[in-house]
Amino acid sequence: MFGTRRHATIAARAHCIEDLRQEARRYLPRVMFDFFDGGAEEEQTLSANRQAFKETYLRPRVLNNVERVNTEIDLLGLPARFPICIAPTGGVGYGRRGGDIAIAKAAARFGIPYTLSTSATASIEQVAEAAPGRLWFQAYILKDQAFLHKLIERARVAEYEALMITVDLPVGGKRERDLRNGFRAPFKLTPQVAWDGIQHPRWAAVVAMRGFPFTENLRGLDRAAPTAANAASAVGRNYDPTFDWDRLRQLRDLWPRKLVVKGVMCADDAQRLAGMGCDAIIVSNHGGRQLDGAMATFRAFPEVLRGADGRIPVLVDGGVRRGVDVLKACAAGARGVLIGRATLFGAMAAGQAGAERALEILTDELARSMRLCGVADVAHATADLIGS
Repeated sequence: MFGTRRHATIAARAHCIEDLRQEARRYLPRVMFDFFDGGAEEEQTLSANRQAFKETYLRPRVLNNVERVNTEIDLLGLPARFPICIAPTGGVGYGRRGGDIAIAKAAARFGIPYTLSTSATASIEQVAEAAPGRLWFQAYILKDQAFLHKLIERARVAEYEALMITVDLPVGGKRERDLRNGFRAPFKLTPQVAWDGIQHPRWAAVVAMRGFPFTENLRGLDRAAPTAANAASAVGRNYDPTFDWDRLRQLRDLWPRKLVVKGVMCADDAQRLAGMGCDAIIVSNHGGRQLDGAMATFRAFPEVLRGADGRIPVLVDGGVRRGVDVLKACAAGARGVLIGRATLFGAMAAGQAGAERALEILTDELARSMRLCGVADVAHATADLIGS
């Protein structure tokens, strides 16, 4: 009960996503905070994602009745209360025990889809039981195709409505913050990490009592790797760089429900995906965590939208930290956005209360921005709202 009250207090004093980020920084040792917060190499793409939204300005319309605004959209044939989805994020439990389920419950409360990562610290079945709502499953492409197909079948049996295939990760990126901090897989308690943990006693106490959680969906992937950290390493070793268009078609045929492809940055790829029966595309550079120097997603978005040519919806992720960013994306033609770090920071800071606070902040800012721009229905936001 004390922990619940503490979380509620921490969440209530956050007024923006950056406040939650700073609370997460206070709770987590540096090695863990940087794992969630950081990007690849010099982090140019990480900062460019955010900057692309900052450098896009709106041209408000006036004298429109905005007493009531409608934030609901149609997403994969079903209503979503807001044009927001939770992006797949791995290893959440390393920072906050139960973080995956906390974020999934927050998404269900706000009526938006939640995407479970292959490398989550809660299983496909655990999330489906604890947080019934609109659930999508994100599949990393593993060399062990039989194991991958079993994961997909588990998601089907658990009634996940969509399968998300991440196509931009034939090999893991070089995250230099992790290297400098001594974050390793398998995880090792070095003197540097131990000293860092001592200075963050609330996090350290949980780890001391319960250890690190397992990446549940990867049990059995590497028979010689029984620990959570070794499993994380195993998935990195087992990315399949041979995955191609033919293999994607096989997965399209294997999965009977909605198929979403994440990691698209070019018009030609979007055109081809739209033609092969995919149900949505996500413009993504993996949050700047893999290829440093990749174009910002919001900069790449218009080209991908042209490639899709209205045949399937296009969403965008990377750099969304404000509700006004959601409005900018929708005005540019996106069906919606995916958020990862925003709810991650919330969950790290204050568990489910923090994840819900992140969504409260973003959705309140979205509705406020719509009123200030004279937009009564987010589905009717158009490109003329964006200034040159």
